[in-house]
Amino acid sequence: MSKTSRIRRYIDIGANLTDVMYSGVYNGKKKHEPDLQHVLQRSWDAGLDKIILTGGNLEESEKALELAKTDDRLYATVGCHPTRCTEFEQAPEDYLEKLKNVIFRGGSKVVAVGECGLDYDRVQFCPQETQKKYFEYQLKLSETTQLPLFLHCRNAADDISLKTEQNLETVKHLPSDKILIETDCPWCEIKQSHAGYKFVSKENQSVLSVKKEKWMPNHMVKSRNEPCGIRQVLDVVSAVRNENPDDLCEKIYQNTANLFFPERGE
Repeated sequence: MSKTSRIRRYIDIGANLTDVMYSGVYNGKKKHEPDLQHVLQRSWDAGLDKIILTGGNLEESEKALELAKTDDRLYATVGCHPTRCTEFEQAPEDYLEKLKNVIFRGGSKVVAVGECGLDYDRVQFCPQETQKKYFEYQLKLSETTQLPLFLHCRNAADDISLKTEQNLETVKHLPSDKILIETDCPWCEIKQSHAGYKFVSKENQSVLSVKKEKWMPNHMVKSRNEPCGIRQVLDVVSAVRNENPDDLCEKIYQNTANLFFPERGE
């Protein structure tokens, strides 16, 4: 890691660290021992200042909160992902109340309502109308708690990611005071087939990784993303926007702190 990268401060606004992959389980099979502490240490070494753990449903939100309580640098969101909104159907008001209770129980550890929104790519898991109905339900949580929304939008509006040249063109025009970055780990690593990969620095391409069957504590697992991958995201965004990565990193940090941690005066 270069001297320059050590002084950069990052906040990953979307990390699914409650996923069973960090317990060594892939497709229902145990491949290696739990290694979340190694993942977190790589994160801190890479310059992560804070990590926001994503709550994908009630159960995950509770797990994210409990994990967040173990480290001052970890925080959580509480909500229900659009593909899982059928969980509301048996007792909608009760489910919403339970989410609200998690938020209030978490206090300052909970920084947003979500992950909620719309996902029309995967309606086989939850129909569009159900998604929309319980997305609106969760807006009540934001109104009640005055927390920001952590939103998911997939094939329900124009796509924004780092996969295609068209996506990268969109990134160029984002207002600088609105940019936040995430890894969405353990998914969404920047692959060689993605348009943005060519902008990843050689330093951040040469990360030590092994297949899950050959797991080692000081190596990443191939195809399993981690919060330390936030450095690659910054590489791409700064290159596409032709901005100094140090300056942009600090700007993004302040954007994120202003939204999720305003009381801390970052």
